[in-house]
Order: sequence, then structure tokens, then C-alpha cells
Amino acid sequence: MTVKNVCVIGLGTMGMGAAKSCIRAGLNTYGGDISDKALETLKEAGAVKVSKNAKEFGAELDAVVVLVVNAAQVRSVLFGDNPQDCLASSLKKGTPVMVSSTMAAADAKDIAAKLAEYGLPMLDAPVSGGGIKANAGEMTVMASGAPETFEALKPVLDAVAAKVYNIGTEFGLGSSVKIVHQLLAGVHIAVAAEAMAMAKKAGIPLDIMYDVVTNAAGNSWMFENRMAHVLKGDYTPLSAVDIFVKDLGLVTDTAKALHFPIPLASTAYQMFTNASNAGFGRYDDSAVIMTFSGIDLPVNKH
Repeated sequence: MTVKNVCVIGLGTMGMGAAKSCIRAGLNTYGGDISDKALETLKEAGAVKVSKNAKEFGAELDAVVVLVVNAAQVRSVLFGDNPQDCLASSLKKGTPVMVSSTMAAADAKDIAAKLAEYGLPMLDAPVSGGGIKANAGEMTVMASGAPETFEALKPVLDAVAAKVYNIGTEFGLGSSVKIVHQLLAGVHIAVAAEAMAMAKKAGIPLDIMYDVVTNAAGNSWMFENRMAHVLKGDYTPLSAVDIFVKDLGLVTDTAKALHFPIPLASTAYQMFTNASNAGFGRYDDSAVIMTFSGIDLPVNKH
């Protein structure tokens, strides 16, 4: 099967970027989302069809990319409440489904098994890179699945990714790599916030501290990207605090299953949970800095 018609389901920051990248690559692109605004945006960008229920055009598709928030949403999108009347049942047998949501390895295996009942191959393919990389078609994909599924999805992968890592054939391996990556990402954001909060408490101008770190050995991609939001006082959610409550929760669950200690990730998880509990759950994840008391931060424009 040659992939010409692809549907991206979940048109958030990453999904919208992926869908627009598919359009630019010349693929006939469809979109699915619960947001009318997101559907309208993708339609204006050149999508063939958009809908809140992708089952409407399931029979037309050659590939599906699922970029919703979590495993529960993936199951809802693919299988719904009625296994006989759902997106999975509307797809042609052999249609590859690229599941790019962050989830536990066990969930990836379970979803792959359910798709197989419909004759649908899955690629366990979490993504990273943020909105900028997604919009540029330069995401990083960490995937596992059958070689023929990688090959079938090559036009889509070429459209959305700068790097594609083939982790192996076992479902769950791609998801596990993403979970380890999110451990690092979450800790980096939390410690960046801690460092900037301490600098503020010490009377160091935040713009100077930011400039020093981004030109020295303590820098990280997350520090450079997220602390720029703090300097602007802009917590518009590109990736929300609650996303890291979820992702670091997955890190915690995975570590528990492995009987493996994660002291730094556990602390970061508590920091994000505290930020969510304080009312910042839907703010940008850099808003974890707002839980530190006794400091004055740039004006919050959220």
C-alpha cells in the first residue's frame, strides 16, 4: 500500500505541526480533533477533509497518525464505545496506525494487540521536539514495530521527522524510550526553575542569569527554551504543567514496575504536582517556577 492519504488525529501543538508538514510534503492530509478552531485552522492550511469523528472518512485513508494526550484518548479515538462502529473498523485492513502519544509500554502493547484484531499494523512511535520542530517537519521519532510498518509509513515519517530511531520490533520499546526522555525533560525544567528562582532570591537580574547559563556549561535545551518564557512573563501553554504531571507520573509508574529508584524525577514530579495543585496546571510547564515563594517574577501574561 502506497501512502497518499493520511489523517492526523489530535491537532494540538505537535499534531497541528505534523499535519501541516504532511500537507507541505504533498500528502493528501485529513484531520481529526474535538476543537472546531483546530479543524478550521487545518482546513485553511490545505487539508482535504476534517472532522470531529475521523470514522467519516476512514475508508479513504492509507495511514493514521494519533497524537492525542494519553493512552485513554488513543483508545477512545481508535475504538470508541462500540468496537464494531469505530475508526479502527472503518479503516482498510493493512492500514498502518502510527501511535505517537506518550504512554506506558503496557498500554502500547495492549493497543497494538487490539489494532491487530482489525488487521491494522501499529507503529509505537512517540515524538519529541516541541511545536517549533513539529511545524518545521523536524520532530524526533522514537519508534518500535515491524520493519514493513516502518516502510509503509516512510512518506509520513519523512514528512514529519528529522530523525527516526528504530528501537526494535517489540511494541512498548518506543514508549519506554520516550518515558526515559521525559524523565530528563521534566527534571531539566524543574531544576531550571529552581536555579532561576534562587538567582532571583539572591538579587541577580534574571536576564543576566539566563545569559550566563545559556553561554556556559550549565545550559540545557529545556533551560534555554523554557526560562525564556519566564523572562517574558508569558505562560501561554505550549506544553502545560499538567502534561508533565502525567508524563512524570508515567516515569514513576515505570520505575515502580522495574523496582528502580528515581530520586530526582520523584522530586520533579512533586514540583509539577504542587504547581498543578496551586492552580497552574493549564499554564506553560515553565510555570513550575511560580510555586517558589518570596520572589517577584516578571508579570504573568497568561
